[in-house]
Amino acid sequence: MEGIDVDGVVAHVGKDDDRRRLIEFALERYGHLDILVSNAAVNPYHGDLLKVSESQWDKLLKINVRSAFLLTQEAVPHLEKTGNGNVVFVTSVAGYASMEDIGAYSIMKSALNGINKAFSQSLAHRNIRVNAIAPGIIRTDFSKVLYESPSTSNDTIRNIPLGRIGEADECAGAVSFLVSDEASYMTGETIGIHGGISSRM
Repeated sequence: MEGIDVDGVVAHVGKDDDRRRLIEFALERYGHLDILVSNAAVNPYHGDLLKVSESQWDKLLKINVRSAFLLTQEAVPHLEKTGNGNVVFVTSVAGYASMEDIGAYSIMKSALNGINKAFSQSLAHRNIRVNAIAPGIIRTDFSKVLYESPSTSNDTIRNIPLGRIGEADECAGAVSFLVSDEASYMTGETIGIHGGISSRM
C-alpha cells in the first residue's frame, strides 16, 4: 500500500525470547511502540472435546492465551511511554459460546475475552486502552476448511445471517477504528465481525 512503512520479523510468540525480540525489533525500527495487536492463534484439534490430547490442550493454551497475556506484559512499559497506547486482542465469535467440534478452541477464546476485560481495567490509569475484535469465519488459510469445498461452504454460509464469508480487510478496518482517536472513550469492548452469527447464539 502506498505511503505505508511496513516491516516484519519472524517470531514464535509461544517462546519467551521471541516475544522479547519482537518488541525489541519494533523499538529499534520505529523508536517507540504505540499499538499491540495480539493476533496469533492455533487450533490443532477438531472434534469431541473429551478426546483433546494433553499436548493439543497445551498448544492451544500456550499460543492462544499464554502468549497474548505475556506479550501484553512485555509491551506495557513501552506503550505507557506514548501516553496513548492501545492493545487489541483478536478473539473469536467462538468465544461467545462453545461451538460444535471446536470446544477447546472456544474455551481459549473465552479466556482471551477475560484477559481483554482484565487488562482494560488494570491499564486504564496508564492511559492504555484495551479492546478486542471477535471475527467469525474469515477468508484465510486458518479457516479455509470451512469454505474450501462447495458442500462445506454452503453449510457454513447457511449459518451466517449476512450470507457470506468475511474478508480480512473487514477485520483490519475494525482494528484501525479501535486504535484511532474516534474510539478514545472505548476500552474493554469487543467488536464482533462475524456476519451476525452471535445474534443466533
